[in-house]
Amino acid sequence: MALRLVQVNVKARDDSALGRFWAEALGWDIDSEGPGVTNVLPVKSVWPDPAAVCVDLVAVPDPETVKYRVHLDLATASADHQAEWVARLRELGATPADVGQGDVPWTVLADPEGNVFCVLEPRERYRDTGPVAAVVVDCEDPRAMARFWGEAIDWTLLEVSDDHARLRSAGNVGPYLEFVRRPNDHDVWTRVHLDVLPYPGGDQASEVARLRGLGATPADVGQGDVSWKVLADPEGNEFCVLGAPA
Repeated sequence: MALRLVQVNVKARDDSALGRFWAEALGWDIDSEGPGVTNVLPVKSVWPDPAAVCVDLVAVPDPETVKYRVHLDLATASADHQAEWVARLRELGATPADVGQGDVPWTVLADPEGNVFCVLEPRERYRDTGPVAAVVVDCEDPRAMARFWGEAIDWTLLEVSDDHARLRSAGNVGPYLEFVRRPNDHDVWTRVHLDVLPYPGGDQASEVARLRGLGATPADVGQGDVSWKVLADPEGNEFCVLGAPA
């Protein structure tokens, strides 16, 4: 049995404020699990949504050094839509960001807490993804990451090269999961990670054992005694295996 990618988990100094930003940015709803946790998900959807990867904001203090290995790409329908969305995001508190992108057709912004994301120019591939076009992971070896994540979750590998890999859900809905070849610094803390969930009837312990057989390793991020299990993929990117739904 495989797992499903259900949300992007973002560590935040102020989860409520950052949750409001992302809810306004995406046109989604807010659902709070309690103090320190804010969920952002499509309007009137029931989590987990098969057609979306939700955003989960969790209050955690920042260390001095942060690496952004995971970011969101947002989809647009036209050049006017892209310009209007960038303007609205800046009104909400986003700021321009320079990650060495140079002269490109997409716009790189940072949310109010500095998390980088991209507003893409119109691309046919992302016409039906919803507002989030892709969850993008920086890595050293896209082929190896595609092998691991293709086995870890029930998503279909659509293309792979030495520089880029792209997967999408088995139902061909929602955003893509993309791996892009970039230098990776493993000695710093990352603010954004992936959360995966067993299907109903699945078993968390069995899935964790399966993932370890694929090359994942246990990770300690100070989580303490919690219901989810923290692992790291073969390149050291932490991710969480949530408890199986009832």
